Amino acid sequence: TLKIGAGYAVPPPGYASPGPVGFPVQHQPVTGHPGAPTQVPWMPAPLPPLNCPPGLEYLTQIDQLLIHQQIELLEVLIGFETNNKYEIKNSLGQRIYFAAEDTDCCTRNCCGPSRPFTMRILDNMGREVITLERPLRCTSCCFPCCLQEIEIQAPPGVPVGYVTQTWHPCLPKFTIQNERREDVLRISGPCVICSCCADIDFEVKSLDDKYVVGKISKHWTGLIKELFTDVDNFGIQFPLDLDVKMKAVMLGACFLIVSLLLLI
Repeated sequence: TLKIGAGYAVPPPGYASPGPVGFPVQHQPVTGHPGAPTQVPWMPAPLPPLNCPPGLEYLTQIDQLLIHQQIELLEVLIGFETNNKYEIKNSLGQRIYFAAEDTDCCTRNCCGPSRPFTMRILDNMGREVITLERPLRCTSCCFPCCLQEIEIQAPPGVPVGYVTQTWHPCLPKFTIQNERREDVLRISGPCVICSCCADIDFEVKSLDDKYVVGKISKHWTGLIKELFTDVDNFGIQFPLDLDVKMKAVMLGACFLIVSLLLLI
């Protein structure tokens, strides 16, 4: 019999948990079954520290995130733009979150990569723990009054920070802000963005640009994937002791950078 708690069905011991809606069923590792197929493990949930938004306790114990976009067969075959989906893992390959875009068909296929979107980030029980809101903004440096921005909410409905594009004639630059819209960190990308056989790194720096405190990288996925799909793999590095809310904001910054790279 399933036990119901906080609006979610909790399976009895020995059973795997279903993944969030919109994803194929993802199984937790189940032990004690010789000969069972090897499954990707989930990161064990740590105890949440004081004043930590629910669901962000996973970020307290890591200094790196790996983001893998799932391949959508319909998109590969006929070019029909579908909602993007991502797996978010730690450096050990353990799953932490799923991210699912929530955008209507017309917006996806008419606006393309410049579209506004809502990204819902869910934990392994299917609970939405982070929401990213990107409004429709200009993509040209000729309009510095209406540049790109993304809002990060954790839990949904409670802003914890923002990432805003900073005008520059040549370089992709962004500013990370807290929930009060105070500047906290800066992000700077390369002048020439070319992913041919190499990673693309965006450095995360202190406000005075003296210290590099982290990095957001687009990883080279191979010639076939780069030419025939828009599937991307990203990595995020940040200090272990960085405020957990700012780690969530850096995750939002990565998804904003993902969308902007598709325009290039």
